[in-house]
Amino acid sequence: MIGEALEKADLVVLGAGPGGYAAAFRAADLGRQVVLVDSEPRLGGVCLLRGCIPSKAMIAAAELVNRLRHAGNMGIVVGDLRLDFAQLARWRNQIVQDLARGVEQLCRQRGIRRLTGQGVLRSSHELFVSGSDGNVVLQFQHLIVATGSRPAMPPPFRHHDAILTSDEALALEHLPQDLLVVGGGYIGIELGTCFATLGSRVTIVEVLDRLLPGVEPELVRVVHKRLSECGVRIHLQSRVTSLTCDQGRVTVHVQPHQGATWSETYDCVLVAVGRQPRTNDIGLERAGVAVDDKGFILVDEQCRTSQKHIYAAGDCTGPPFLAHRAKHMGLVAAEVACGRVQAFEPRTIPIVVFSDPEIACCGLSEEEAASQGRRVHVGRFRFGGSGRARTLDETEGLVVVVADADTGAVLGVRMVGPQVSELIAEATLAVEMGATLEDVTSTIHAHPTLAECLHEAAEAARGMALHVYRIKR
Repeated sequence: MIGEALEKADLVVLGAGPGGYAAAFRAADLGRQVVLVDSEPRLGGVCLLRGCIPSKAMIAAAELVNRLRHAGNMGIVVGDLRLDFAQLARWRNQIVQDLARGVEQLCRQRGIRRLTGQGVLRSSHELFVSGSDGNVVLQFQHLIVATGSRPAMPPPFRHHDAILTSDEALALEHLPQDLLVVGGGYIGIELGTCFATLGSRVTIVEVLDRLLPGVEPELVRVVHKRLSECGVRIHLQSRVTSLTCDQGRVTVHVQPHQGATWSETYDCVLVAVGRQPRTNDIGLERAGVAVDDKGFILVDEQCRTSQKHIYAAGDCTGPPFLAHRAKHMGLVAAEVACGRVQAFEPRTIPIVVFSDPEIACCGLSEEEAASQGRRVHVGRFRFGGSGRARTLDETEGLVVVVADADTGAVLGVRMVGPQVSELIAEATLAVEMGATLEDVTSTIHAHPTLAECLHEAAEAARGMALHVYRIKR
């Protein structure tokens, strides 16, 4: 084709999110000449630009608002609490901009060549890139695909300006007065909670019979209760049947499992019903790269695709859609592509929901362990028994530790409560290293801290809890 520049490339990375830029950085550190291709001018992908980082900035602001509103128990009375959402949006955007610049600087320091444009495979060794840098054909020896995922948007919700995905919701410059959230998964719960705390009237519609499917009911109940206390209306076993837009507002018709259809009008509708891979328009079929029936790229433990010189990492390979999973897959793919012996085979990947209160899980649940035929010991400790939780005035929730009854090995940990997004790291390390209950209980935990709750739950699993009295029979 006229106007194409041809370049030879040792290793090309397609996608500059957590999986892609991590792969590019590691490969460059190992001495490879790397070309990093992404359609966006800024590095960081969905996580940094439109997902993890802006959402956690918004959630942090909402948490502070919530604490100030309920600080009366501590004798702190805040009058005329006012939210300047425009300033919050500027602060959120500045965080994203600063972090993206940091990633860009690291990319330059490593001598990585960047191409901004849409990359499409022409064959198993050629990637065509069209964009701001012109048309370039990269003839590569190795390729790592890390194109990520995008929010799913079912047909009934398309082509309406007031219908938002998480991408648009996290770019809002104004606070919606009325917000309908379609989907009670982790994205819907996180953003629904955030906007409700900041002052929006929020309604959540979920087609299943409970929120956060896949999370243990005893954890979800704590979050469900808090949402109701915050005035969020929750409609389970309900689905949106139709909607109409008029003068910038959306009228939504909802059919519950039982009862009559109802309708309401909202400023915005946030559709959070899942994510789908960004793989349908990058030419995988021309390169002979196999995908499953949902479009996710099939990979082995070395992150190799059906073409052994092409690798894939992150959301484009399937769930769970987690930035930290993508990063580690990207590192494995880069090391294997550089000739090192490596594999992506973690015992567990921590999952965190930044709800109110937070939920965090790793390893096996009690039900999952039982389904594998394991005998288990389970210990529970509630945050209400924690001195530190009391001083924070955040006592809702508990820690659940599941251990093998024969060996004492920690199989999994479930948490709901204050700051469990941080506490899950120790639990993940315990599962990953095959630590036992005795390892956990023999480790001295600082007092007073929330981390003691994991220690107490492990003690309870051993039948030796100090702060949970059990009558011996």
